[in-house]
Amino acid sequence: MDDDAWLAATRTSYDTVAVSYARLVRDLLAEAPYERAGLASFAELVEAAGGGPVADVGCGTGRITAHLHTLGVDAFGIDLSPGMIEVARRDHPGLRFEVGSMTDLDLADDSVTGLVAWYSLIHIPDDRIDAVFAHFRRVVRPGGPLLLGFHVGDETTLKTEGYGGHPMNVRVHRRQPAEVAARMRQHGFTVDSQSTVTSAESRLGGVIVGRRQP
Repeated sequence: MDDDAWLAATRTSYDTVAVSYARLVRDLLAEAPYERAGLASFAELVEAAGGGPVADVGCGTGRITAHLHTLGVDAFGIDLSPGMIEVARRDHPGLRFEVGSMTDLDLADDSVTGLVAWYSLIHIPDDRIDAVFAHFRRVVRPGGPLLLGFHVGDETTLKTEGYGGHPMNVRVHRRQPAEVAARMRQHGFTVDSQSTVTSAESRLGGVIVGRRQP
């Protein structure tokens, strides 16, 4: 599937499920203490780096953006799906949300203090993920933190239904933490913390925190 096709399929799928997605995932963090701890540590790193804007890339309906805001982070969200962004703006009217793609991140160089990709890299195919990490390095200021959450595994599956039984057409790429950490290092990030978790967020999830090297 070429770039335009898989991006379009992902966008359409999440447009279709946006309303039910928001309802079904709204309270997942309440059942995920280890992920909350990772987000809290990330918020402390943002503060230590001097504060400033933080991009939640692949923000969906904005629940992580909003949670970071409660932790004192000046977070804003970006998502491929206009439907998801519409719901995010509805549910979190005081926060900033934009339509955009992590494969062509429309942010200026060194423009954010930190960046979060929370279970959103899972839809990026292997032949595009290095370009995504290059964008992450480009937009994060030197010393700024990067937080990644992702499903752990070795397989790619096709998701044809989800979030209330709606039709979907998205591929879910599971990766090993060592692979993700290696890609971070290749693109100029340290790896400061790496863990796997089992929770409401994922049957087996990976959480990695790093910082952009000078």
